[in-house]
Amino acid sequence: MSTLASQRIESVAEFLVHALELEHESAERYRQLAETMTLHHNHTVAAVFRLLADMSDAHASEVIARAEGILLPEIAPWDFKWACPGSPEVDCDDFDVNYLMTPLQAFELALFNETRGRDFYAFVATDSPQPQVRTLAAEMAAEESEHVELVMTWVRRERLVTIPVPEDLDPPNLQG
Repeated sequence: MSTLASQRIESVAEFLVHALELEHESAERYRQLAETMTLHHNHTVAAVFRLLADMSDAHASEVIARAEGILLPEIAPWDFKWACPGSPEVDCDDFDVNYLMTPLQAFELALFNETRGRDFYAFVATDSPQPQVRTLAAEMAAEESEHVELVMTWVRRERLVTIPVPEDLDPPNLQG
């Protein structure tokens, strides 16, 4: 079996486990970022990340509702079928996350992650050999497209507000 074929999601139950993990990881990561921003007294951005965590929790609840009555398999973290170490809604690249982030930067990170989540669902909607999986993935890709549009609206709104990035009064002491 080819590597690409072995990465295909073959059942609705397997797909729902992936969707649930995607949303749980996303919520957890946003909560961690919110806590970090709170520790650094960046309360505005902490509130943005809490909002994003709540959205991911709501998405997870929707997936749980879809999974009612379906026995979901247990999948080891290294056996999930996505292209990066974490789920698509958790930044896999070195996105500039720091304690001086602005709300715009937080929403841009969310846009990056929501777009990757949508693209994951859209890929499964075309790649899975099972029609039921393709249908469900297409529905979830459409829902994620709505989320992408919502976050894009927030990004556009924040771009209208020109808040300078604050100067780091205590930069890290890097020795090179």
